[in-house]
Amino acid sequence: MEKITIKQVEHVANLARLRFDEEEKKRLAEQLGSILEYIDQLNKLDTTNVEPTSHAIPVKNVARKDVVKPSFTQDEALANAPSPVDGLFEVPKIIE
Repeated sequence: MEKITIKQVEHVANLARLRFDEEEKKRLAEQLGSILEYIDQLNKLDTTNVEPTSHAIPVKNVARKDVVKPSFTQDEALANAPSPVDGLFEVPKIIE
């Protein structure tokens, strides 16, 4: 595994628009190198009989069912609106 260079750290920092002093760059190069060494260890694992998954645990939808329930009428919903227009809420313009 190649060692991460200060120049590579500077390149990535530039892409991310980050600035580091020389000590931080040195520390980041060491830390990134350690991370990549660990990933290299994981790449050496035999996964020939391991089924690919997108999640480590089963994922299920926990949202409730969409059920129609009684609600406010349009007039009740707009009752406290400062200035409804044509049955709608009027809000301040934010885009020119």
